[in-house]
Amino acid sequence: MAEHHFHLKADWPGGRNSEGYIEAGNLKTKISIPPEMDGPGIGTNPDEMLLGAAATCYIITLAAMIERANLPLKQMALESEGIVDVTNGVFTYKKIIHRPTVALTDNASEKDYTLLRKLVQKAEKSCMISRAIQGNVELELEENII
Repeated sequence: MAEHHFHLKADWPGGRNSEGYIEAGNLKTKISIPPEMDGPGIGTNPDEMLLGAAATCYIITLAAMIERANLPLKQMALESEGIVDVTNGVFTYKKIIHRPTVALTDNASEKDYTLLRKLVQKAEKSCMISRAIQGNVELELEENII
């Protein structure tokens, strides 16, 4: 069994509307509360980072599955949306919607497309971040297979 350890350092100099800084490997950025939540909106924030973690995990997992299946990939892109609910002053990350667009080359067969459709769904269930937030954040796919 292998374990991988990831580390993050954070500096936060003051109160709620301060701006801080995080550093974790290649991620080095300012952080603050987003303007949607009445913060200064400097750098990134936990909402964007959770969405980014889920989205990058999904697209990397899908890319690996497509490669292992030897599908003739032409292009792949992803747009993702995070929805945060605020009820009675309580912020809850409610839902993440992934909207992948995947195109195979012109010589792809119907069998290739059938497998691709399965992999688009399977990648969401296989992604480590999706599994980590499962049961807490609703995950939805709106795929566009070209």
